[in-house]
This record gives sequence, C-alpha cells and structure tokens, in this order.
Amino acid sequence: MEGKIIDVKGKKLYIDYNHSFKNKPTIVFLHDSLGSAQLWRDFPSKVSEAAQCNTLVYDRLGYGKSFPMPTHERENNYMETEADILNDLLNELNLNDVILFGHSDGGTIALITASKYPEKIKAVICEAGHIFVEDVTVKGVKDALEAYRTTNLPERLQKYHGDKVPMIVKAWAEIWLSERFRSWNIEYLLKNIKSPLLFIQGEADEYGTLHQVEKTISQVSGSAEKFIIPNIAHTPHKETPDVVLNKAIEFIKGQIER
Repeated sequence: MEGKIIDVKGKKLYIDYNHSFKNKPTIVFLHDSLGSAQLWRDFPSKVSEAAQCNTLVYDRLGYGKSFPMPTHERENNYMETEADILNDLLNELNLNDVILFGHSDGGTIALITASKYPEKIKAVICEAGHIFVEDVTVKGVKDALEAYRTTNLPERLQKYHGDKVPMIVKAWAEIWLSERFRSWNIEYLLKNIKSPLLFIQGEADEYGTLHQVEKTISQVSGSAEKFIIPNIAHTPHKETPDVVLNKAIEFIKGQIER
C-alpha cells in the first residue's frame, strides 16, 4: 500500500487515496477499533475495480501509520469527534461525493458522519456497527482483552500499529468497559441520515445482536436495507469476502446509477 501522511487541522493522518476515476464517487473505508488501513488488505482495491470508483483508506488518529492519539482517555462522544475529523479530512481533499464503508467502530462513525454532514454523503455501508451498548458487546471486549493478555495478539497488532498498540488497546477497552459508557446511544442521530444505507451483519457477531441492525434501519430517514449473513461473526468482509464484495458492489452501483 502506497500512501502519505497529511496534516488535517494539526492531526497527522496516513491516507491511501486512489482517485483515478474522474467524475465518480469516492468510497471511504473506516476501520474498526484495533484495525488500520493496511488491515483492509486488498478489499478496497477490489471494490474500486468492480465499482469503477475512487477509494480513500486512512488510519484514524492513533492507529496504523497515523500519529499517536494524545491520550488513551476517551469521552463518551469520541466517535462523534472522529466523524468531525473525517469531515475535516474530506474538506482537505475537497471530496463532496462520498460513499462510506465502515466496519465496527468505523461503521458507527460512518452513521454519525452521514447524520452530521449529509450534504457530502451519497450512501453508507455500515458493517457490524453499533448504535448502543449491549451485554454481548461488553463480553466481546472482555474476551478480546483476555486474548490480548494471554496470546500473541500484541505482537500481531504491533505489525500494523508499532509502539502505539498499548495505547489503542487501553483506549478501546477502558471506554467500552466503563460504567458511564453503558448509557451511550446514537439513536437520536439516525433520523438525520437521508442517504441510502446498507447494514451488513454476521448473524453470529460476538459484539452485537441483530437489534443493532433493526433499530438502525427502522429509524433512518433515507432508504435502508439489511444484509444478514448466517454463521458469520464480527468481520464479514474477511470471513466471507466474496459475499460481502458482491453485495457491496450491487449496492454501490445502484447508488451511482440513481
């Protein structure tokens, strides 16, 4: 992956921006809580080629090749802050015709961005996003934290995040396991989402139930559809890439042809 570091209002972010398709939308990929631009692997390029669209893959602040986050301490609205950073990034690159594809936290950030900056967002693909905290989510984070303590997960993450690993794990685990975050809920924002939405979820997602999907698609103002994949967990685009790719392409092409 070839990319560069750019300054977005003082935040140094790593981006990989392919803009070879003139007058076509840009699909922006938003990674999950422990993810990075690199961990999308060849999925964005496959989407780009099949849909004939531009792509922007970036490391959120603190992740991958972007500069470290200033502190591990997060406010309850940290994903709203991330949506504001994404909007600043889109402004920096002069992007106004955008399709968001977000996974997990990235999916939530995609929903928030579409609600706050609807004029820029043509459509949203939310994969395994969250709009509130469930018991299964807390259990999933606890299990991941245990794996971090007892397996080679730190070494595997270090390959992508370098010495930032302890901070991103601490930031993620502390907020999601805190008592104050149990009341976090973004349902009030959903009515502001006017762009078409595709919500993809594995039926066996260890971080969220199908209530996340149903509650989301029933409250947005634009058209919305769900795509539930049996026997698949939290990362459908890795567990069953062809199925997710085909559905995403069908959805994206539908938006371009509108």
